[in-house]
Amino acid sequence: MILEIIATNIRDVKAACEYGADRIELCVGMKEEGFTPSYGLIESAVELATIPINVIVRSHSQSFFYESAEVDTMSRDIRMVRKLGANGIVIGALTEDGRVDVEVMKSLLDEAEGLDVTFHRASDFSRNIEETIEALSQFKQVKRILTAGGRKPATESVETIKRLMDLAEHTHLNIMPGYGLRVDTFKEFYDKIRPTEIHFGSGVRDDNSFMRPIEREKVEKIKQVYS
Repeated sequence: MILEIIATNIRDVKAACEYGADRIELCVGMKEEGFTPSYGLIESAVELATIPINVIVRSHSQSFFYESAEVDTMSRDIRMVRKLGANGIVIGALTEDGRVDVEVMKSLLDEAEGLDVTFHRASDFSRNIEETIEALSQFKQVKRILTAGGRKPATESVETIKRLMDLAEHTHLNIMPGYGLRVDTFKEFYDKIRPTEIHFGSGVRDDNSFMRPIEREKVEKIKQVYS
């Protein structure tokens, strides 16, 4: 299984690599659900990391709806992410009525050739997650959907996540559960879901807080569950 861990700074990147993560999602501003890190942080992280780094590209944290100027900003960011050598990007866009914004996704993916692409938790804020899977299935560049099965923590949406995994099984998409996962409840969650990829954020940190560092012991306990 692939363990993806959020890193918000260089210390996090170093810790995630040393403690056994398989992939990093690099982002900042976690109090606002995350947005694009600086080019300096991306470049430093790519140079330091021994595992793949996927960079979130989100121009603002007010919503998942973007106007044309904001789409242009994100397109420029994606070009820079490619230039700096990151493994991939984490993106997502919705229309004002909560559907996948197909036109915006096309624009962003036009800049993402050769990059690994995750559709982020905009999925959980869409009007219908099943409809979101169907819409994203047309984009072969999108490899996975990060989801908690809704706006509640993933541990409270087990049946929904299982249903989404069943739906995605008939597509090229992978469902990567994330949000609200904790070490002490992870085994029970994993045994019910059996995902092939998992996403941890604050749950691998001291006091389950993004203001605290990643803890080796927590990462190791997670890996013991599926090793």
